[in-house]
Amino acid sequence: MKEEFINLLKSTGRDGMEEVIKFLEKSDFFQAPASTRFHGCYEGGLLEHSMKVYEIFKDKVEKSVIEINTPKESLIIMALLHDICKANYYKVDYRNSKNQITGEWEKVPYYTVDDTIPYGHGEKSVMMLTEYIKLTNEEKYAIRWHMGFTEPKENYQYLSIAYQKYPIALLLHEADLEATYFFDI
Repeated sequence: MKEEFINLLKSTGRDGMEEVIKFLEKSDFFQAPASTRFHGCYEGGLLEHSMKVYEIFKDKVEKSVIEINTPKESLIIMALLHDICKANYYKVDYRNSKNQITGEWEKVPYYTVDDTIPYGHGEKSVMMLTEYIKLTNEEKYAIRWHMGFTEPKENYQYLSIAYQKYPIALLLHEADLEATYFFDI
């Protein structure tokens, strides 16, 4: 799956993409979970989630009720890298838990957040990507607003405007939700 992910990124032909790939390979992106307790909460969960988002996103764009003329390379970048902010974001810690079989207490690993760059979620992914590649406005908006209405309610008016201006952002949000709730549980 990692090889397919990297090949898709390379296929975009975007200047700077090799640097993005180098960053990803030096980070824990390919081993990281997608979350601490919910979807993809296991080693490699982030990679699996990102690939599933791409698969669903591509299909949503092809079947959209409105015409979407976004280049394939943009779809790849938006879907595969929407959660790049989760690279080097999680760490393994330990807690005591009672073994259900033996009744003994034991240390068990779990994921926790270690956010060394507290810059938000979608906006952090945009910031990280623009250190390596030039994003189109459509890509910036889609990645920035991919969390949809899980944003604080104070942002809803901006979210609505963004979705009206760049409908692809709504499709990315929907693909992210579907990957999360239909496949990553």
